[in-house]
Amino acid sequence: MSARPWVNYHHLLYFKTIALEGGIANAAKKLRLGQPTLSTQLKQFESTIGHQLFDRSKRQLQLTEAGRLVLGYANEIFRLGDEMLDAINDRHMAAKLQIQIGVADTVPKHLTLSLFHKAQEAHDCVVSITEGHGHELLRELRAHRVDLVMTNDAPHAAEATGIFAKSIARMPVVVCGSKKFARLKTGFPESLKNQPFVMPSVHTKLRHDVEHFFKLRDINVDTVAEVQDTSLQKLMGSHGDGLIPIAAPAAEELIGSKSLVVIGTLLDVYEELWLIAGKRRLQNPIAAQIMKDFRL
Repeated sequence: MSARPWVNYHHLLYFKTIALEGGIANAAKKLRLGQPTLSTQLKQFESTIGHQLFDRSKRQLQLTEAGRLVLGYANEIFRLGDEMLDAINDRHMAAKLQIQIGVADTVPKHLTLSLFHKAQEAHDCVVSITEGHGHELLRELRAHRVDLVMTNDAPHAAEATGIFAKSIARMPVVVCGSKKFARLKTGFPESLKNQPFVMPSVHTKLRHDVEHFFKLRDINVDTVAEVQDTSLQKLMGSHGDGLIPIAAPAAEELIGSKSLVVIGTLLDVYEELWLIAGKRRLQNPIAAQIMKDFRL
């Protein structure tokens, strides 16, 4: 059985510096090494791990997929090294812990705020939040560029490799509108026929479930808009542009202020919220704590 290769941490530092400085010349100046020496060390590192870390076919060095993965680990390894030195010398840490969180742009903003507060409760830390499509954020999670993802779409079986997913909320979906639609409470849900709707985007599970609800009951509605951001959807709903199907907790504030009126609840339609973490040997401690305790 062949011996497992071991990581030369000087090589890892050289690679990290080249990646962050954008090339061998700049990195050589920072490290005070000759360019030929640094180039040789990089090739030795690539040979050790068995992957090419930079695409050399272009004018400027660019990270390969393997390079982006290794850089994510390198950043975490050296951050933990600094933390270890502070801890062993009983010094106050110069830099706060950090956590990178990806949030699907269809998740209501107040739920993102709840996740931020949970991270702050877990540790005095810097929270970096990135919004985007769910599948894009899962790609970032696998590449270790984010530590956690919060989304309202459960990962498909094909996407489940290398991740942990946990349901943190199951929220009933209501139809809301401005006061002019209050009359539709009578005879709900049949009263919704031919009424204007501001719908969630077509790629969301909620849109699919709402349309399935209407189809089973032979209810045709007039879709006047499709929006991705729930904040915009609520704004359009409160302005009377159309009815909105939305998770009940996401509309609580506007319902309380009477800007929106609940017309009715869609039976057996729910908005589920998921928290997803990658399977990593070096787990961010704040991410691990949130995965363990966070629930809405």
